[in-house]
Amino acid sequence: MNKNILYIAIAVIIGLGAGWLIFGKGSSDTMANKDISDMSDQHDHSGETEDQMWTCSMHPQIMQPEAGDCPICGMDLIPAEAGVEGLAANEIKMTENAMALANIQTTIVGNLQTSDDGIISLSGKIAANEENNTVQANYFKGRIERLNVNYEGQQVNRGQLLATIYAPDLVAAQQELITAASLKASQPALYKAVRNKLKNWKLSDSQINSIEESGTVRENFPIYATVSGTVSEVMAAQGDYVNQGQPIVKLSNLNSVWAEFDAYERQISQLKEGQKVTITSNAYPNKEFEASVSFIDPTLNTKSRTVSVRATLNNKENLLKPGMFVTAKVAMTKGNTMESAISIPATAVMWTGERSLVYVKTNPNEPVFEMQEVTLGTKNGENYTIIEGLSNGDEVVTNGTFTVDAAAQLQGKKSMMNASGGKTMTGHEGHLGMENLNNTVDAAKRMDVASKFQEQLKTVFDDYIMLKTALTNDQSEKAKTAAQTLQKSLTQVDLALLKDKNANNHWAQLEKELKASSNEIAQTSDIKTQRNHFISLSAHLINAMKAFGINQEIYIDFCPMANNNEGAYWLSTEKKIQNPYYGQAMLKCGEVTETVQ
Repeated sequence: MNKNILYIAIAVIIGLGAGWLIFGKGSSDTMANKDISDMSDQHDHSGETEDQMWTCSMHPQIMQPEAGDCPICGMDLIPAEAGVEGLAANEIKMTENAMALANIQTTIVGNLQTSDDGIISLSGKIAANEENNTVQANYFKGRIERLNVNYEGQQVNRGQLLATIYAPDLVAAQQELITAASLKASQPALYKAVRNKLKNWKLSDSQINSIEESGTVRENFPIYATVSGTVSEVMAAQGDYVNQGQPIVKLSNLNSVWAEFDAYERQISQLKEGQKVTITSNAYPNKEFEASVSFIDPTLNTKSRTVSVRATLNNKENLLKPGMFVTAKVAMTKGNTMESAISIPATAVMWTGERSLVYVKTNPNEPVFEMQEVTLGTKNGENYTIIEGLSNGDEVVTNGTFTVDAAAQLQGKKSMMNASGGKTMTGHEGHLGMENLNNTVDAAKRMDVASKFQEQLKTVFDDYIMLKTALTNDQSEKAKTAAQTLQKSLTQVDLALLKDKNANNHWAQLEKELKASSNEIAQTSDIKTQRNHFISLSAHLINAMKAFGINQEIYIDFCPMANNNEGAYWLSTEKKIQNPYYGQAMLKCGEVTETVQ
């Protein structure tokens, strides 16, 4: 009996063991396989819902659908951030922090209106009154032995000696006079005819009597001014052979001058000849000059869509000089209304040499902007009339325009320096046949400016380099001092040296941005804040260097990791990289992207 119980117990144990081997292990494998299958299904599902792109931290223009190595530098690709949804191809969205940091301001544009008292403002220049111009001509054929008027602007008074001329015909006529004088009793008609001949050559009775009494022939004769005026053109030179009646000098009487203005075609109906105008000038801002409209050009300039309007000014005090900029205020004609025209602040416009550009806010609730090309009309005070490109109610950037443009360029959008858009290329891409990251057609065009202006801009650049060096060495106090010095140099740049209107407007916009950035740096000792404002300062000074130059070779450097991995530029006098955005922490981070001569 005990043996039977023992045999049964052994059989049960063996059965349980066999069952575990057969069913337990299989069940575990099944469960494991099920878990793996579930995990695989979950992974596949994730892959179907997210389209992950991969990029290079050093070359953000690289975008690939799979992880791998950067084709330029070989670094491991990292996951790219998801793009901003809902933006058009060339729209750019800025953060609120960036907007505040760059002090970006916008204005809703509207129709060009007159002031409350019905005044139209016109801009123009002073010109010589052509009705008072006189040409001083030569009286007889000969050679100019001496010319006493040599340069434009010289004052000439009536009766002043202008030139001395040797005239062979006059020598012969003097000999005839001496001979006729001896026969005047017997041949008075001949004597009178010879005297009249000399008078026709503008010789006075006293000069003729002197020749007759002395009996001596003079070889050289003077030419005297018949009117007073200012020399506007010297039309002959000493030693020239001149014919009778040939001009020697052109004189302008500046006691009366013209003020010439461009009036937009929508303003024509408000202007009449004889209408009173009040004129002011930059030279005498507190003085007003009264005049009347003396002429309205009957022909419209089809390019600018303007007509020329002229007023005649009394200038006996000689305050107004030809070429001066002036502004006229004209009272509107009662009973007429002027058709509205779009007007924007001049600070909103960026000029490339061929194109006029503005940035329009495309979303009223978010800081989203897009570049828009416009056609400019006349400038009325501090505003431009827009012929084409904007509509009433559009909101445009009026402060910080260049900062928005720099952000657009970094994101590969259309910008002032890149008319077609696309990612800005780095210097590494030069090995692939792509070089000069900013050297597009528009940006590369240099404006002709006075060497004196370039010298003043060179001082600004030198102070900028001092600031850059301080940031490179992590010296916030020295950076603060350098920014203060830079501010002083900016105030010494003479805008009047830029005679070209477009160059003048371009520097005025850049100067405003440079002063704003340098002022922010000069007011803080926090080096992080200083470096943030150095981004904007550098972007605008690079623009100035390209537009005006300083007769020195300089380098444009780029760090792709600065500015929260959006990248930032700076200027340098040497090829060696010295990064001002990271200082000693990453001193050599960056590369030279372009050289400006």
